[in-house]
Amino acid sequence: MSRLFKVLLFLILLAGLGLVGFAYLGDLSPTQEDVVTPVEIDAG
Repeated sequence: MSRLFKVLLFLILLAGLGLVGFAYLGDLSPTQEDVVTPVEIDAG
């Protein structure tokens, strides 16, 4: 039972390190594009 607990703890630690590494090293920046929306002004 102790060995199973150690393996599970190791996998959780490895997943946490992978998540932190991806957050710092992964390209998470959004793509930017210009949005042009015409606006009609009703002067009546």
